[in-house]
Amino acid sequence: MSITGLLIFLAIGALAGWLAGILTKGGGFGLLGNMIVGIIGALIGGFLFGLLGLAAVGLIGSIVTATVGAVVLLFLIGLVKKA
Repeated sequence: MSITGLLIFLAIGALAGWLAGILTKGGGFGLLGNMIVGIIGALIGGFLFGLLGLAAVGLIGSIVTATVGAVVLLFLIGLVKKA
């Protein structure tokens, strides 16, 4: 992976984490926290989209997939915290 690809990957992760934070609790988690949530969310989103037979392509598709996965991640973390 080139430096440019890595930077785009991290930027998508940060954006997805920030969007998920806005959608679930009303704020972000800081740059590093957003990146971590977004990257893990991208893995979860890719897995879920694959199970459903959906494919998201391009930059917007990557952001949507990562954001959906990050929202699911934050929802599951919220359930565990309440238990």
